[in-house]
Amino acid sequence: MAVVSYRDAVRGALRDEMLRDQRVILMGESITGYGGSYAVTKGLIDEFGPKRVMETPIAEAGIVGFAVGAAMGGLLPVAELMTVNFALLALDQIVNSAAKFHYMFGGQWSVPLVVRTVSGFGQLGPTHSQTFEGWFASVPGLKVVMPATPADARGLLLASIRDPDPVIFIEHSLLYSTKGEVAAGNGEATEEIPIGSAKVVRPGSDVTLVGYSRMLLQALRAAEVLERDDGVSCEVIDLRTLRPVDYPTLVDSVRRTHQLVLCGEDWRTGGFGSDLLSEMQDRCFDDLDGPIQRVAMRDIPMAYSRLLEKALIPTSDQIVEAVRRLN
Repeated sequence: MAVVSYRDAVRGALRDEMLRDQRVILMGESITGYGGSYAVTKGLIDEFGPKRVMETPIAEAGIVGFAVGAAMGGLLPVAELMTVNFALLALDQIVNSAAKFHYMFGGQWSVPLVVRTVSGFGQLGPTHSQTFEGWFASVPGLKVVMPATPADARGLLLASIRDPDPVIFIEHSLLYSTKGEVAAGNGEATEEIPIGSAKVVRPGSDVTLVGYSRMLLQALRAAEVLERDDGVSCEVIDLRTLRPVDYPTLVDSVRRTHQLVLCGEDWRTGGFGSDLLSEMQDRCFDDLDGPIQRVAMRDIPMAYSRLLEKALIPTSDQIVEAVRRLN
């Protein structure tokens, strides 16, 4: 085991899979120089060359379209989009091509494609600080992964590259510098984490907190405050995968705690948390002792101002308030 950053965990997974399988190729904007928007692929061009680490034009539709064709032709492409906001320019290729071809051709073709992209904020303005995981999670044929820790980022990326179906792999810009223990790879890495498996990060008995990506860290902070100040024992679950959702793990927890708080950075109206709340209400109605609480982004375009941005972003304090409303 080694303590590495989230960024290095992603880079290490890419490198190890490229060493393990010659079919793995990378493509994206600025990935051969700076290493992409967040320097994740920096240095890989020197090791693997331009035939496997390919610089692309600023054309997201072209990047994903080319990747879909490469996947159908027998390669394992990992296409990087600088941010999830730019995925809007490739929705047709993602939703109508990658997600549908296996079904439309009766299983004769598969599209083993990973689209790596980034959500997050940090004075980036309203068109660069959006989160669209709920959109992608609503599309049959896609898998959606949002890891919160370096270990999960590595393990889930390994699984995503090896998966026969298209995977939308969303990293959070504010997690890249976080660190954690990760198994060191050597090009023969096998420690993948199965897609569709949630994780109980902190056991508890009084209330279940469900988060993913950056909001897992906020949920863990809230759990510490609630135990210290209120004597409330919170069970914290990292969803890790938004499609498919590991409902058995969530339901089992709620049947023990009888209370549920959902924590996400999606918009309150129409966000992923809305669907999750509906499903959990149906599955756990008789087990709940109170209404499901939800912490989410306000229904306002993200401001550029640091103070206004801070006012819009869901926080651990809001999770604490949501739990206290139940008690």
